[in-house]
Amino acid sequence: MVQRTHGALRTGSTPPQGTPTTDERWVEVWNHVTIRYRRRDDGRLEPLEQCGVDTGLGLERLLSVLQGKPSVYECDLFEPWVGTIALLWRLDGRQLRLVVDHLRSATVVIGDSVRPSNTGRGYVLRRLVRRALTTLWRDDPSRSLGDLPDDPVSHTLDHFMLRHGVPAVREVLRDEERSFADLLRRGRVVVSRQRRRGPLTAHDYHYLHDTHGLPRELVDALLDE
Repeated sequence: MVQRTHGALRTGSTPPQGTPTTDERWVEVWNHVTIRYRRRDDGRLEPLEQCGVDTGLGLERLLSVLQGKPSVYECDLFEPWVGTIALLWRLDGRQLRLVVDHLRSATVVIGDSVRPSNTGRGYVLRRLVRRALTTLWRDDPSRSLGDLPDDPVSHTLDHFMLRHGVPAVREVLRDEERSFADLLRRGRVVVSRQRRRGPLTAHDYHYLHDTHGLPRELVDALLDE
């Protein structure tokens, strides 16, 4: 059993109203998890011989405090990505943050030798890249990860001291982009055929995923086109 306490950062030019869960100007920076009990199968709580404390504090959130920034995306670790992508593609604030976060995360994962797949860590990587592409292509299908300059990729690989270089990351990103584009072309035909029969049911989503490899979030994106 754990007990949680939270640390929060106030942002904005005026004092926040309410609590961290009711005013967006409160930003959670970390939480302390105090591990004190073992719960038995019958529900009884038994004190642990040795208690523990886990502090959940991400590097970027810590930097936002140390650098006096209201958002992690304004810290220097994100600056190469934010500056590059903001100039490369016209995106609104939410889209920019999503694309920056997902491509930066994908770069770290690829640099650590993970490759896209349909299971485990490879599936996490695949979803990161494909969600970024879904966001980019929603307004302009001609956008391509091949247009991404080397600088932000190199900055992240160097920062985390990862084993693979920029060419390897670019190759994986472009291969996954081509694979996703092929899936979208086939998926549009299949989803359109299913939709003509009426609103999609849970059975339809299950069929599209198991037979055609179209996850629900991708089907929903195709329905919104």
